Amino acid sequence: MAPDDSQLIAYADGELGAAEAASVERVLVGSPDLRQSVEWLRASRLPYREAFAAQTLPPLPDELRRCIEALASASMQQQGDQMPAQSAQHSRPRAWLIAAFVAGAFSAGLVQWFGGIWPGASGNGAASVSVTAPRPWVDAALDYQQMYSRETVAYVSPDPAVSADTVAAIRKVDGIPLRMPDLQRVGLSFKSVERLRYNGKPLVQIVYLPGHGTPVALCVMKDSRPDQPIAQRQSHGMTVVSWRRNELSYALIGQPDSGDLPAIARQIAEGEVDALFATRDIALRDAG
Repeated sequence: MAPDDSQLIAYADGELGAAEAASVERVLVGSPDLRQSVEWLRASRLPYREAFAAQTLPPLPDELRRCIEALASASMQQQGDQMPAQSAQHSRPRAWLIAAFVAGAFSAGLVQWFGGIWPGASGNGAASVSVTAPRPWVDAALDYQQMYSRETVAYVSPDPAVSADTVAAIRKVDGIPLRMPDLQRVGLSFKSVERLRYNGKPLVQIVYLPGHGTPVALCVMKDSRPDQPIAQRQSHGMTVVSWRRNELSYALIGQPDSGDLPAIARQIAEGEVDALFATRDIALRDAG
């Protein structure tokens, strides 16, 4: 039997017992797709616990906590009714991952709180998330970047092969003709590239770490509106430099101690920096 998502996550994190890990490894031998999934899980593993520990987050309202508990309970009950006891036990972490996301989204301001009522909470104890008017994607990316500290990525060693695969998927699957800038010359080391989604649209986040200071994120989304020159603003102690060019919208986000972000943005916009994981390099790797 193929391992489920929770087992793969636990295996990638080294949290399975010897017997269960051996069982997963036997399945991985015959499944290139599952092996690639494990590689992606390991490549995306960041010390989020330490990052959250360094943040001052608002307390979770009691009503929202009860809704989260109802969501997790309903999910576990539904999964338990549909699968054997052993599989249901493995599915429980997934239900709590959903609840943890909702709590984290509230803390980051992604779930709106209206008069103490969580949108989608019904009177029978069930809970669901309703869609409110979308915020500008740059504001959501800014909230996300505020949770990063230097320790979040300082010890991350990116896997070039996994990163190149991610960039290829961004171009081929998401349809974003991404040119990933190599910012080593301006003092920023590449740490990760992530395929995210916001309001149903692909969102790319590239994370860099300066020699001193906090991480910097370059975020990219499709945007068919006319080109827009570089603009800078400050929000919640963060510097946001945004521009639009060739039907792509960009935002370079970091704290003031992260470097001269407007100057770096100008170099990126004008193509004055080298490219990481160029299309030619990916084609040559795939051909080999």
